[in-house]
Amino acid sequence: MDFGWRFALGHAADVAKDFQHATGEFSYFAKTGYGSGASAPDFDDSGWCKLNLPHDWAVELPFGERGSKSHGYKAIGRNFPESSVGWYRKRFTIPASDLGKRISIEFDGVFRDSVVWINGHFLGREESGYRSFAYNLTEFLNYGGENVIVVRADASLEEGWFYEGAGIYRHVWLVKTAPLHVERHGTFVTSELRLNSAHLTARVSIANEGTNAAKFAIEQTILDGEGKVVATRNANQLNLTAGASSEFTNFMSVAHPKLWSIETPHLHKLITTISSGGAVVDRYETTFGIRSIRFDANEGFFLNGQHVKLKGTDNHQDHAGVGAAIPDALQEFRIAELKKFGCNAYRASHNPPTPELLDACDRLGMVVIDENRLMGTTQYHHDQLKSMLLRDRNHPCVVLWSIGNEEWRIEGNDVGVRIASTMQRWVKQIDDTRPVTVAISGGWGHGHSEVIEVAGLNYLDNMKGSGFTTDLWHARRPSQPIVGTEECAFNQTRGIYFDDRARCHLRAYDWDPSTWGSSLEQAWSHYADRPFLAGMCIWTGFDYRGEPTPFNWPAIASQFGILDLCGFPKDGSFYLKAWWTEEPVLHVFPHWNWPGREGQEISVWAHSNCEAVELFLNGQSLGRKPMPKNSHLEWPVRYAPGTLLARGFKGGKEILTAKVESTGQPAAIRLTPHRAALAADGEDVSVITVQVADAQGRMVPTADNLITFELAGPGKIIGVGNGDPSSHEPDQFIATGQSPSPVWQRSLFNGLAQIIVQSTTDTGEIKLTAAADGLAPVTTTVNTQPCTLRPFVP
Repeated sequence: MDFGWRFALGHAADVAKDFQHATGEFSYFAKTGYGSGASAPDFDDSGWCKLNLPHDWAVELPFGERGSKSHGYKAIGRNFPESSVGWYRKRFTIPASDLGKRISIEFDGVFRDSVVWINGHFLGREESGYRSFAYNLTEFLNYGGENVIVVRADASLEEGWFYEGAGIYRHVWLVKTAPLHVERHGTFVTSELRLNSAHLTARVSIANEGTNAAKFAIEQTILDGEGKVVATRNANQLNLTAGASSEFTNFMSVAHPKLWSIETPHLHKLITTISSGGAVVDRYETTFGIRSIRFDANEGFFLNGQHVKLKGTDNHQDHAGVGAAIPDALQEFRIAELKKFGCNAYRASHNPPTPELLDACDRLGMVVIDENRLMGTTQYHHDQLKSMLLRDRNHPCVVLWSIGNEEWRIEGNDVGVRIASTMQRWVKQIDDTRPVTVAISGGWGHGHSEVIEVAGLNYLDNMKGSGFTTDLWHARRPSQPIVGTEECAFNQTRGIYFDDRARCHLRAYDWDPSTWGSSLEQAWSHYADRPFLAGMCIWTGFDYRGEPTPFNWPAIASQFGILDLCGFPKDGSFYLKAWWTEEPVLHVFPHWNWPGREGQEISVWAHSNCEAVELFLNGQSLGRKPMPKNSHLEWPVRYAPGTLLARGFKGGKEILTAKVESTGQPAAIRLTPHRAALAADGEDVSVITVQVADAQGRMVPTADNLITFELAGPGKIIGVGNGDPSSHEPDQFIATGQSPSPVWQRSLFNGLAQIIVQSTTDTGEIKLTAAADGLAPVTTTVNTQPCTLRPFVP
């Protein structure tokens, strides 16, 4: 249901500007089918803009000082009623042959406070912007005719304290089944490893929404990653009365299974087939992985019986150029970039992620802490938590359920004890195969820390504020595993090596600028030295919009990330790569373009896992130093233009070199697509890095050229960025009546920018041309190739 929507901004305070919403003689709440204004089926939306989903209208808005600091000063929220409500409409046809089927619409997430209508009939309201939800359409549809689905989203109220986007920023699905069918999220596959086999339990919940009792059979088949059948089980002569539902269980064994792991993320598929009256009435596919997990209070985390130190990052859900509306291929790009520096764990902060993020983690091998949005014990809280558990329980990447984050009012008291205990019990009732955690920032010795299964530690310094260290806590609670759910929270700007607070830029050395966090080196040294700590998650993997600590306006984004908003690495990523991977690493910084600082002392650092590193400036040795474990090296160097060369040694022999050179002025633009071939599915993307080189082909690390872009062929530009946490340049250029063909452009920030290109459903050659004043235009090509489109509703 992602293609072919119409969109317009409404108004949070002026009914006339909100398309006369709910102004009919009867409101949609008074009489069914009485949608009025934009929710009426015959409303004229021909003047609205056309778009495909996912869509985030907040990223299209300008920045403004009156905007919310925590949300990146975008012109949205209660100060901006004219841009805080969005309307979506889509017309589609249901064939007459579908009469008798059960039909529903599923939303993976709408931010936020969404109301949905079909053909003027009110379907429901979902306040949270992070919950996946569904509505039955069956009885409301025009079979053999046109139907209109309408969504109104109101992003006036913030749900988090970080950029959240606005609108239908995740996928929408139209689901058709027979009256006898597998329920939504109705399968659950668990595995137990025994010697050279895996014993699987496959549960399936089946509903009979027909008017008569049903007799049926279930066949469940397991396929390996190559599509080979590895196990099958049948259950025959089953019965369900009309309107009933029930769970059925099959037990199967797989010999010599290919296990899901971080290094080899093998996936399996469960095919559940329901047959009734001699015909197949439903077929339901479930992707899962065969693996075992265990958290040990003394030795940490184990995957398939092997010890794994968790080396993780926390992440929100926005990216440069596209905001919260991240295409599936960009989700995969982001996970791949994290894995490059040795990251093996991802905490979804602080809400259930889009399902496609978990799909990417399943495919690429990244374990996940899946986090609930809000703690509490009412039916509302129960349903929100249950929704996450049912949706995500088959993902092998998910190894921990987190019931909440830093709930300051309750985490250190008896109310917190009762709430956490109840929520933990709810989790176990649905999934007892994974442990439960909660991220704790204070109150250790009381509240959450006393009852939670796996203690989630947010910052070593916060624990000290409660009178504990990890050693003292482990001695007090020797049977409770501990995982670092948040650590570090330093602020660094990519490519900056001297603070420039007027521009909200901070040096990218590994320093400890916060009152609650620590440097990478401080944190990792602590966790690496203690086997009882399962590992840690760094705040954060990527920079994100909003929460621009320690600045206010004009800063609009955080600087906590190991990678910037675009995914470009900061120097700290090489510290992690050195100590989180087995790959030999030698990285020397800063860059060596410092005109006007001749003779001044500059701190030169090396991140490496070599045994020793020797530094040279213009051929002269500045000394060889041994590399301390989990540390770095630094030299005070008086600046002179030329070449910094580092040589890395192991066993007395040189094994690596790294250098930085003083470059000339920009002479040529360089475009580098991360993928040169895309599926022609209207969804696939290529992330293109933009740089400039000097006359000798060296990348210029201080370049700030304004680059303009033109695209030809079966593709479109969907966003631009550069990683500057205080840039107010637009991420998107939207066609309007006054500007039907907007010019896409972006300045380089410290030598880099990014442009994201998406395919259409046509095959051919996309040509992206970049130009800048004084530089010759350059073109790169990306080919779009034939593919099988996933089913969609035109």
